[in-house]
Amino acid sequence: MAHTDTTMRRTLRREAPSTVGLLADAQDFAAMRHYRTFTFDDHTVYLQQVESLLKTLTAQGVHTTVALFDPEDYAEFCAESGLDADTGTSRSRFTAEIAAAGATVTYTGQRLSDLIPVLVSRAVRQATWEYATLLLADLGNCADCGQDIGRAAFDRASHLLMRLLETAGPGTHHLVCSTPTENDQFLAVLHTHRDTTGPARLDSAEGAEFATVLAVAIALESRGGVVLRTSAPDSPDRVHGWRLAHGALAPLTAGEVFNAYCTDADTGEPVSPESGVEYCAGFDIGADPAEPHH
Repeated sequence: MAHTDTTMRRTLRREAPSTVGLLADAQDFAAMRHYRTFTFDDHTVYLQQVESLLKTLTAQGVHTTVALFDPEDYAEFCAESGLDADTGTSRSRFTAEIAAAGATVTYTGQRLSDLIPVLVSRAVRQATWEYATLLLADLGNCADCGQDIGRAAFDRASHLLMRLLETAGPGTHHLVCSTPTENDQFLAVLHTHRDTTGPARLDSAEGAEFATVLAVAIALESRGGVVLRTSAPDSPDRVHGWRLAHGALAPLTAGEVFNAYCTDADTGEPVSPESGVEYCAGFDIGADPAEPHH
């Protein structure tokens, strides 16, 4: 009977998913060392132990995801929930919370050094999308027509994105939308593939994030821009670009695309063009005209 109970528990353990909260950088790790019950004192050793734990869980057949553990968010969570932050139980509860609502990466045996950049990128993307969504929601209704400004901007952005994907043709497409805001630079990335027949295939979450960032540029009439890079077999990559103007994507010239792609965004210094890449003018995406802005 004891053997049977042990076997059943092991079976249940394999079917119970696990989440590991990861302190990805040394600064966050140092912040957690202020807690007495957090016993690690070396970030490198900590990362090695996390990787060993992930491998062990996977070897046991446990589905495991990794979430980014933010010490500031953790302190706020404990304060709002009335929890003692200096306990492993509180850290476990917080990890469960961020796994349910935050960005995670499934561990499949990859090296931790490869997993961390993906996790950080996913967390940044989610934070950008959440902030952009709140910004659109706070715009309220148009004083003249009563229309929800954020919703109208999102609908317009979705229309522009669909027209862009439809006119881009077959190939693997990498799109980037960027727009400045008062406090930050919003950036969204979208990967799609389209065969010679049929519509483009894209991740719905990426599509929503891209449309939301583009909607912010439309609603705020900021200097938004979109770059499209297309890869196809036996041909050089093609790069096209557009600027946002009055709720529409206005094509850039080939020279403007070259300058944008071959200039360091931080220093303004020229960057050597990539070999095997053609810098092309943007094309007409055939979108319906934008409604008059109120």
